[in-house]
Amino acid sequence: MTRFLDITCKAIEYLIAAFMAAMVVLVFGNVLLRYGFNSGITLSEELSRWLFVWMTFLGAVVALRTHEHLGTDMLVGRLGPFGKKICMGLSQLLMLMCCWLLFKGASEQAIINWTSTSAVMEVSMSWVYFPGIIFAVLGSLLIALDFIKLITGQMKEEELMMFQESEDAPHGETR
Repeated sequence: MTRFLDITCKAIEYLIAAFMAAMVVLVFGNVLLRYGFNSGITLSEELSRWLFVWMTFLGAVVALRTHEHLGTDMLVGRLGPFGKKICMGLSQLLMLMCCWLLFKGASEQAIINWTSTSAVMEVSMSWVYFPGIIFAVLGSLLIALDFIKLITGQMKEEELMMFQESEDAPHGETR
């Protein structure tokens, strides 16, 4: 399972890079065409916005896998190993509940908007909600695996802080 998740996250990273490149080309090309040639790419703004939404949700999956979300250990850092385990278990259960709510809401919106089309690209608006569904499913899987690791005692004490204190600090190092 770990190998599958690593391969999936690596594929997501490449997809995010492709989305970023497409956004740069679309936005820069549109600016160049507008100011230089009094023209433009019609779908540039809408497609860039959609790619940004996809990039954000997919990036959150990768950050969840590598435990690179920002956080603070002001309270949890002062607790002993048992207290850290309790707090981690509670936070993982709360995150699973949030993933369920995100899945439920995004899937309902995808169904509601299945026949609605976007103004410029004339594509189903449900595509805007699919990244929420994908994040909820993959995020739940990642969180559930960490939770199982926690309750079976396979998690080391240094793994109990699953975030970074600062954006500047490398993974596993806090300031």
